[in-house]
Amino acid sequence: MPFVIWITGLPGSGKSTIADALKPELANAVVLRMDELRKIATPHPTYAEDERDLLYRALVFTAIKLYENGHNVIIDATANMRRWRELARNRIKDYIEVYLKCTVEECRMREIKRADTHLAPKDIYKKADAGWPVPGVNVPYEEPLDPDIVIDTEKTDISTSVEMILEKSAHCT
Repeated sequence: MPFVIWITGLPGSGKSTIADALKPELANAVVLRMDELRKIATPHPTYAEDERDLLYRALVFTAIKLYENGHNVIIDATANMRRWRELARNRIKDYIEVYLKCTVEECRMREIKRADTHLAPKDIYKKADAGWPVPGVNVPYEEPLDPDIVIDTEKTDISTSVEMILEKSAHCT
């Protein structure tokens, strides 16, 4: 039975890193990245609320269609508003929400050091300081109320994080 895993957390919390490490461990897996969708759907993004809403609805729709066609889906997206993650939870029977808990300060430090942004905007926290809308800084990030898995990425390494997700996903099949 296929399933959908939504990896959520602040920018720089490790979503793309964990999604990339998880994908080869799952049969027939597809990674959906909000940053990739945004580059195609909105070449000049405004990050306005209505734009985000449209993109997250499109992301959930795509995940549903892939799931219905037998794919395991990993969603790599901040989804700063709970309603977008709940939209997926309410429409996908086999859904796992993974919350990567990480302080904004640590995310800022990681962003300074990282070479591969996985198509995310570069210098996102510098841009936030200049007024750009960034979840957790000047736009709310609504932490999940009841995630299936919480991983403190300041204390948990990548392989352990992947093992935690694989253990939970085994119960979906």
